[in-house]
Amino acid sequence: MGTRDPMFQGRRLRALLRQTREGCGFIQRDVALEMDWSLSKLIRIETGQVNISTTDLKALLQHYRVVEPDRVAEFIDMARASKQRSWWYAYRNILTTEAKVFLGYESSAMVIRNFEPLLVPGLLQTEEYAHEVLRVVTSPDDTALDEAVALRMERQERLIRPDGPTLHFIVDESVMHRTVGSPAVMRHQMRRIREYAEWPNITVRVVPFSSGLYSRARIAYQLMEFQDVADEAVLFIENPSGDIIIREGNPEDPPTVSPLSYLETFWGLEQLAAREHTPALLDAALERFAPGSPHHPHPGDPVE
Repeated sequence: MGTRDPMFQGRRLRALLRQTREGCGFIQRDVALEMDWSLSKLIRIETGQVNISTTDLKALLQHYRVVEPDRVAEFIDMARASKQRSWWYAYRNILTTEAKVFLGYESSAMVIRNFEPLLVPGLLQTEEYAHEVLRVVTSPDDTALDEAVALRMERQERLIRPDGPTLHFIVDESVMHRTVGSPAVMRHQMRRIREYAEWPNITVRVVPFSSGLYSRARIAYQLMEFQDVADEAVLFIENPSGDIIIREGNPEDPPTVSPLSYLETFWGLEQLAAREHTPALLDAALERFAPGSPHHPHPGDPVE
């Protein structure tokens, strides 16, 4: 089950406050007048520019006629949780705004679905593999690179555990062929995937070359679902020109790239990639990257 990330809780609180106000038929200006607040104060609260105090929250809920003790307690709990520091705070200097939002959603998700066309999913990467990927893809300085790798490893530690969220991974077969780092790095990586694929809350599937072309084959994306049905699914798309985060039902996002449309694509890929075929594909990869393999003749590669 996902944790209660402060950023996620803050967004959820703001969304519920707006929904509650609109459900009462109130506009912001009238609420501000009745509460004896400035209009800008209410706008800043609803947009997340400022945190709302417990006292102000209770008064606002009273105005919205939310008086059931359990419901009031839920709002207060969210407000208090939103004021805590996120686990990734120590890495804030290397994170974009989009990355912080993504980590907030990911940390709170109950189900995560991830498709990768070129690389091993970040949550499954070994430290050596991650180091090489981040070195080449992001080209940071040595200090930032070490921080980025440490962040990726801590993400794994928090999410990949027996009592963690349900994780579904699909990769293209090309991921099993591309050498990242060295054959030794790849052997360790393939063994890591094999190990995680045996966990009850993790599934790993590989779309074989024989499947040909398929929908959204060039796009790396991650879908996140949450325990509370009121929390809409979130889609994260990796894009060279800037990552994109899309929430289901958000009127500002185009419907053609909604989380639901990508979920349907993911389900379609599951039909192309039988889970029981994954071990054989991983074994074939281990053989290709074995010392002395004709596919990767590296005399200096260590023998394990």
